[in-house]
Amino acid sequence: MLAEVRGLQEECGVFGIWGHEKAAELTYYGLHALQHRGQEGAGIVTSNGQELKLHKGQGLVNDVFKRFDFSKLGGCAAIGHVRYATQGESTIDNVQPLLFRSQTGSMALAHNGNIMNAYELRGELEEAGSILQTSSDTEVLAHLIKRNGRMDSISGLKDALRQLIGAYAFLILQEDRMHIALDPKGLRPLSIGKLGDAYVVASETSAFDIIGAHYEREVLPGELITIFNDGMETTRFASEEKRALCAMEYVYFSRPDSDLNKVNVHASRKRMGMELFKEASVDADVVTGVPDSSISAAIGYAEASGIPYEIGLIKNRYIGRTFIQPSQELREQGVKMKLSPVRRIVEGKRVVMVDDSIVRGTTCKRIVHMLKSAGAKEVHVRIASPAIMNPCYYGIDMSTKKELIAANYSLEEITEMIGADSLAYLSSTGLERAIVSDDSLEQGICMACMTGKYPVLKNGQLEIAYTKC
Repeated sequence: MLAEVRGLQEECGVFGIWGHEKAAELTYYGLHALQHRGQEGAGIVTSNGQELKLHKGQGLVNDVFKRFDFSKLGGCAAIGHVRYATQGESTIDNVQPLLFRSQTGSMALAHNGNIMNAYELRGELEEAGSILQTSSDTEVLAHLIKRNGRMDSISGLKDALRQLIGAYAFLILQEDRMHIALDPKGLRPLSIGKLGDAYVVASETSAFDIIGAHYEREVLPGELITIFNDGMETTRFASEEKRALCAMEYVYFSRPDSDLNKVNVHASRKRMGMELFKEASVDADVVTGVPDSSISAAIGYAEASGIPYEIGLIKNRYIGRTFIQPSQELREQGVKMKLSPVRRIVEGKRVVMVDDSIVRGTTCKRIVHMLKSAGAKEVHVRIASPAIMNPCYYGIDMSTKKELIAANYSLEEITEMIGADSLAYLSSTGLERAIVSDDSLEQGICMACMTGKYPVLKNGQLEIAYTKC
């Protein structure tokens, strides 16, 4: 139930386009497709070849750009960002893209992820004379680039990126070019597409679909791509490693119509449900999923089991994602307003309730209670991912074990706490089978929050100052 976390969230979304006369407007639509990745702020920076222009604000994309005159931005290149504050306060200063100006040119940055060594780097920069204007770890890269030379220096940019430890997908816009960079493990999703002759880049391919762009390829781990008017150049700032794309992108974060690393999210979630039935079957009358991210897994569980799938829970479409709400009080109120049981479907039935995960357990407990109050005879909770038992240091806002119910209680204790008749999780092996379904794909996934095996360490350990994008 990632809706319980204050941002199971590497959650920010980035979008960029180069070489289109409607760059700002298309970025606006692209950000709409990524709105689920962050609701606290949004912004767009454009380039007309001579200067960079910015418009940003707090709130939803539609609110930030309501009645905005896009002709004020202009230009044939743009980058955009939707923000969930995994690091830094929720203030306008931290809303991205961040724009920096100097005598040697301007630069705008949009970032998804978490820089694990940002605190140390900020200290070094301040000692060297830098004055940072935000509490966001994103700003660190701009100062590192400038410290290493001119803003338009590829070698300086590569040197700056090599100093970062963590998970990151960066879009960097300058007057005459756009840079795209992905961390050496590829923990964050990032894809490139084409719209006619224009290049498009986004956190999820669903953003391509909304503007009619076509997917071209993934950005590779440790790759630095530079787009000019004359085309695209690629280089590496880090040696090639096996990818470790965040498993929670498939489990929860990404839209079901997105393809991540050539794997469709809906299809992978459906396979999660199928694997879950193989591992944890139960006699029941109906299968239902918790809207929206669990529907695909519930369909897979029902298909594999032969138990009918029914809509047992209805989501109020006018209530935002609970996990994105900035306070626990708002999250809890959101759960009450967000879901309603369908009494005629669950009354007197043995219900399999499929959900994507359990983090704190409070939301799951409320839903089980709602189903039983609506007359469900039994509620068997099936979780389409392994138990989350470890903090994430790569941009998902759960930095301590004390907030993770599975790290502190046994399966039997959790079952009793949430009021379920039974509870089972998908195994890590089952999750990997569901995602990495094609042996020909050179891919891997990060399951550190489930297995404790972290693909990226800082100084060989994980006792870090937790930061956010």
